[in-house]
Amino acid sequence: MKTRLLIVDDEHDALTLMQEIFRRKGYETFTAHDGIEALNVIENEEPDILISDLLMPNMDGMELLQEVRRRFPHISVIVVTAHGTIETAVEAMKKGAHDYILKPIHLDEILTKVSNLARTKHLIRENQQLLRELKEKYSFDNIIGRTPQMQKLFDMVRTVAPTPSTVLITGESGTGKELIANAIHYYSPRAGKDFVKVNCGALAETLLESELFGHVKGAFTGAFKDKPGRFEMAHGGTIFLDEIGDISPALQVKLLRVLQEREFERVGGTETIKVDVRVIAATNQNLEDLIKEGKFREDLYYRLNVITLHVPPLRERAEDIPLIVAHFISRFNKEFNKNVKAVDEEAMRRLQAYPWPGNVRQLINIVERTIILSQKEILGVEDFPEEIMQTNSVPSMPIKTDRPLNELVDEYEKQIILKALAENNHNKLRTAKKLGIHRSTFMSKLKKYGIN
Repeated sequence: MKTRLLIVDDEHDALTLMQEIFRRKGYETFTAHDGIEALNVIENEEPDILISDLLMPNMDGMELLQEVRRRFPHISVIVVTAHGTIETAVEAMKKGAHDYILKPIHLDEILTKVSNLARTKHLIRENQQLLRELKEKYSFDNIIGRTPQMQKLFDMVRTVAPTPSTVLITGESGTGKELIANAIHYYSPRAGKDFVKVNCGALAETLLESELFGHVKGAFTGAFKDKPGRFEMAHGGTIFLDEIGDISPALQVKLLRVLQEREFERVGGTETIKVDVRVIAATNQNLEDLIKEGKFREDLYYRLNVITLHVPPLRERAEDIPLIVAHFISRFNKEFNKNVKAVDEEAMRRLQAYPWPGNVRQLINIVERTIILSQKEILGVEDFPEEIMQTNSVPSMPIKTDRPLNELVDEYEKQIILKALAENNHNKLRTAKKLGIHRSTFMSKLKKYGIN
């Protein structure tokens, strides 16, 4: 889409020359001889950028600027003024002009300034489009993703949520497992009841047992009164057991009974308590490996593993990063009263190339930090932490032996393709040539790995 440019000047020859120069540079150009004519053109043609002389009959450039800022605030304005009237240019900047040019006009200068403004407006439009897509298609209960694997995950959540089945959510730390659990609960018939969260890895065994099942008065030192556990609190609703792989063998036995019989006793108590509760568990560990090591009960695993949902790491869905960044720019702008519009192309390319060991959680933290510290509308490479932007090699991946060799090779190949695409501005033909493979082979690989 061409940038639309309106040039306003009462000197006909200068106006014609400027129009021809910008037309040859690929801009869609319009002209006006004074401010009144310019407003008529704006109403009919909706330009992106306005270049206006300040000294004109009928309505001068300053009056035009004020009217444009009032009625068409999305239009970027560059004012043109003669040498010796720099104060006027400064006044125009204070009233909302984006930039100024001093006469006599230097062609390189005005072309550069217009090009920079056009690029900024393109980034802003792209960011706004991402936010629209986010609202319409690619957001599911605060979980963001347009890649095939995320869309498939959303479909699975919609299918699973209305059922009473136990769900096991797997994925690395920071991928958003708790958000998936939240979505399952709030799209289920239990949405009106409590969603109770327990981090099983954050408490010692004795404390976790009391936390889950409650205790009676006198059960241990400090137990001055009866206390209900999280399973009782979740009655009628959902309990989310995060980091389920960290619970002790003794607690695994008690948890297995709850899953099988939906009953238990409080610590130190004899009364059997029955509960109606849906269980969602999550882990960043490989439970099958823990079973082989004797650290996790196989029968408990099969009780938990009725339905498994896997949340992919961010490095496997780099195409989602622009959407996620756009969403959190919008959120943090409101939270911190900032006016960041977008991230420039080079910085975004490097964000997509970075391996993100901390996944979405790490990306959110980086975006928040950058917005807080930056005073700019367009964030560039220099605004982000150096270690994030130094992404000139293929992202390193942790090598694990818990999967077949062909799966590990496929995953590494996908990362190479994503990196090459980012380096070539997602031009598929150029990327295929750089990788030294035929275009049809390259397209097959994109389809295989779900890369849009």
